[in-house]
Amino acid sequence: MNFSTNSNFTQSKVKDFIVTKNVIIVALYFSINYINGTLVHTFFKHEIFNGNPRYILFIHMVVNDMIQLTISVLLNLIAYIFSTINVSLCCFLLMIALFTTLNTPLNLAGMAVERYIAICNPLRHMQICTVRRTYILIGLIWVLGAFTILPDLFVILATEPLSFFHSTTYCSRESVFRHPSMVEKRNISHLVYLSFVWLTLFYTYFRIMFAAKATGADARKARNTILLHGLQLLLCMFTFIGPQIESVLISLFPMFFSEIKFTIYIFVHILPRFLSPIVYGLRDQMFCAYLKKHLLCIRMKERNQRKTRAS
Repeated sequence: MNFSTNSNFTQSKVKDFIVTKNVIIVALYFSINYINGTLVHTFFKHEIFNGNPRYILFIHMVVNDMIQLTISVLLNLIAYIFSTINVSLCCFLLMIALFTTLNTPLNLAGMAVERYIAICNPLRHMQICTVRRTYILIGLIWVLGAFTILPDLFVILATEPLSFFHSTTYCSRESVFRHPSMVEKRNISHLVYLSFVWLTLFYTYFRIMFAAKATGADARKARNTILLHGLQLLLCMFTFIGPQIESVLISLFPMFFSEIKFTIYIFVHILPRFLSPIVYGLRDQMFCAYLKKHLLCIRMKERNQRKTRAS
């Protein structure tokens, strides 16, 4: 009888933790996307940002993060509510999630190169970093993601029977893209991606540092920006190594299975999207000034509406 009571108590605690976890995730999702949505609105409302490659790349990363976070939270809720979903729908959601995940490191590399050109070659910055070329770069980022991800889709279309796409499964990359060759290709592509971005960040950081010393200029802000790119990239790396860290921690501490999965989820999917607007948006003086004006306008409108209702 005591065993039954203890078992029911344990199951109740686990269920309460899962519910609490999902409430926290959804609350963070709405909070982060509200901040990001405000940044996007501020960008499109003021032409001063529309013609600046730096802010175009920044807002592309913000929109990319919003999409990635939406799909991530949606998949988490689907796993909690339904456990399994149709493979075709799962495949579609995973493709979007993978596209946006791979876009982030390349976008960071593009932002670092733009800062490098602005500091080390300021006279040609306007000529090199044009709005048109910036949008071409964004297009290339998505194309490179397609070259990495679409082969996986072609492999499962060629190797899996039609019944597989009509079946249901727990929606994860491992359960859908399960061919052994995909795992090896995935590891190689991740290594190439991250190595390229890290080399870009190191190169731009040291070139800015040496250029500042040679001219006696203060390039501290630009160097700090690239260091923040590195911090953001470290957080992005959790997306690629998160499953390995999770499996190691669960094997060492199996009694904390739910807690470990929740913590890894926060570090992989939530924390990088939370820091992006703070690091790149609120830290920028000009963008922050326009953002404050926008928020003040909203408050003034709310006050006027309250006064109108009261009268």
